[in-house]
Amino acid sequence: MIVELTTLLAFVPAGVALNLTPGADMMFCLAQGMKGGARPAAYASAGVSAGAMVNVTLAGLGVGALIAAHPPVFEAIRWAGVLYLLILAYRTLRSPLAASDVAPVRSSRAFRDGMLVNISNPKVILFILAFLPQFIDPSRGSVLAQFLVLGSVFATTGFLVNAAVGYFAGGIGRVLARSKGAAKGLSFASAAIFCLLALRLVLEKRPA
Repeated sequence: MIVELTTLLAFVPAGVALNLTPGADMMFCLAQGMKGGARPAAYASAGVSAGAMVNVTLAGLGVGALIAAHPPVFEAIRWAGVLYLLILAYRTLRSPLAASDVAPVRSSRAFRDGMLVNISNPKVILFILAFLPQFIDPSRGSVLAQFLVLGSVFATTGFLVNAAVGYFAGGIGRVLARSKGAAKGLSFASAAIFCLLALRLVLEKRPA
């Protein structure tokens, strides 16, 4: 095996525990579930996991170290993420509010948005760069291959957790969307989550 079984058994609970910790990805899937239902939330979660795998690959190739060493690169990615989250908030507020008029959220868009939200948060790749190497054994061969194996496990558990959060949020959203007033509040709540995530990204400082 590329990754030793005992290492993998130690990694799985650690990865699950980290994925259960509320963060930007979970909140994004929550908002998608509230606004569009369980299906878009599942695709958003899949997009987040795909973004995580992109970050895992970049970290394994050493790009994460480049981002950590060059503040302008970190800042450019961070502000791109802020802008994208604000665009999502604006788009949510402009969507129809009445339950009978709400256009379904396209699965492809939910997937794309989830992937971009994950990729545009530079702290994700720095976190991966700090976390995964603890379970990497260079003597077992390709470091990149080990990154990909562990990253796949982490992304899979993250998908299950975030999809579950979005599923239950979708049930709440369907109940609230039965009236125009509740649907309007639902749109504002989803947009507020995106704005809070953008604010969080603004306030985050580059790790020392």
